[in-house]
Amino acid sequence: MAELSTQVVVIGAGPGGYVCAIRLAQLGKKVIVVERENVGGVCLNVGCIPSKAMIAAGSMKERIGHAGTMGIKVGGPVEVDLAALVAWKAGIVKKLTGGIAQLFKGNGITTVAGEAKLAGPGKVEVKGKDGAVTTLRCEDIVLATGSRPIEIPGFKFDEKEVWSSSGALAPARLPKRLLVIGGGYIGLELGIFYAKIGSEVTVVEMTGGILPGTDPELAQVVARNLQKRGVKVVLSAKALGYEKKGGALAVSLEKDGARQVVEVDQILSTVGRRPNHENLGLETVGLAADAKGFVAVDAQRRTKAARVWCIGDLAGQPMLAHKASHEGLVAAAAIAGDKAAAYDPVAVPAVIFTDPEIASVGLTETQAKEKGHAVVVGKFPFAASGRAMTRGETDGFVKVVADAKSDVVLGVHMVGPDVSELIAEAGLALEMGATVRDLAETIHAHPTLPEALMEAAEAVHGRAVHFAAPKR
Repeated sequence: MAELSTQVVVIGAGPGGYVCAIRLAQLGKKVIVVERENVGGVCLNVGCIPSKAMIAAGSMKERIGHAGTMGIKVGGPVEVDLAALVAWKAGIVKKLTGGIAQLFKGNGITTVAGEAKLAGPGKVEVKGKDGAVTTLRCEDIVLATGSRPIEIPGFKFDEKEVWSSSGALAPARLPKRLLVIGGGYIGLELGIFYAKIGSEVTVVEMTGGILPGTDPELAQVVARNLQKRGVKVVLSAKALGYEKKGGALAVSLEKDGARQVVEVDQILSTVGRRPNHENLGLETVGLAADAKGFVAVDAQRRTKAARVWCIGDLAGQPMLAHKASHEGLVAAAAIAGDKAAAYDPVAVPAVIFTDPEIASVGLTETQAKEKGHAVVVGKFPFAASGRAMTRGETDGFVKVVADAKSDVVLGVHMVGPDVSELIAEAGLALEMGATVRDLAETIHAHPTLPEALMEAAEAVHGRAVHFAAPKR
């Protein structure tokens, strides 16, 4: 049995783990990272990056198909070479994960491949694919094990008939008819992509609306877009199971107490994700995951076990890559002795890459009222944005939620073109305690999409110049 010693062992090389490891090395710590699958974790390999690459390709195809409205003629139908698309996506993944490997090397970080398990304080055992076990001894341990797709009864992932989100990012063929189980952000992002490249898509959602937990006003814009592009959405319905029927898959659904069967060629199940805590040996250091699979942490991401830290999906909601990365930086600083280091964001931005995109940060109107604020709201539609018009993308709006007494911005919520990029300004505004007046009086370049945020701020007080909003 091989044995290695270091100062910090980071278990997991996803966006939380690899960021934490690099920062630790920058702060002078000797670090070993354990990764059982691929450096970069789910995000870079089978999540954030590859999905956005595929989504961008689908949007490109659609834009080319609509180029005629701008006077640009395209000879013949726009076709998708699926194998070439998957290869292009894989190339991006390889470049990014290779970059992380180089960053590890440049920072003197050692990587050990295999399945990690805690074996008591300051001890981690790693089982390689060949069965050999390496013992790592250290001062501190960071748990950054991420999460995996939830599998529901009747729809076991085989990545052939039933895809997980990972399988959907490496298709061998384009399904003519695709059933998406789950109308959350993963299901809709991938469902819209497949609709754009030619699949007939049906989405089944258990609740009464798509994108549960999202501001309903934003979700409504996406719902209208789904209808326009022919995506069928079945709400308040449960997928029970499926069977092969000829060359098709017959999926049984239950809605309003009645059963119906939908025949499709491919099933994609996206009902959420579960933290990876099983077989991690938490009990050897006196830890246990809660009912939802999370491990409790303090503001520095320290667990109840001495010198054991936890970041990312395993540390609780929101299960987002950028939240994990920030936690990694906080934990690294704390481990290096920064007593002031703390995870204490005013708000964590959330982005959904549907069409149109959705982005939110801070409190919704309902949440703000529940917290006792006297709420005032300003909205500005992209239909009144000159830049949005020049792009032919005018669906959606920007909404600013503020406190009527203090004028402090409480939340910003957007649906429309490139709002995934626009939300950063809103996040900064919340972190700095900006007022509506601060946003409204910040000069924004023209013609640009961010002007919509400025105008929405003006609309809070009934002063939007380019939109006849009601005066307050």
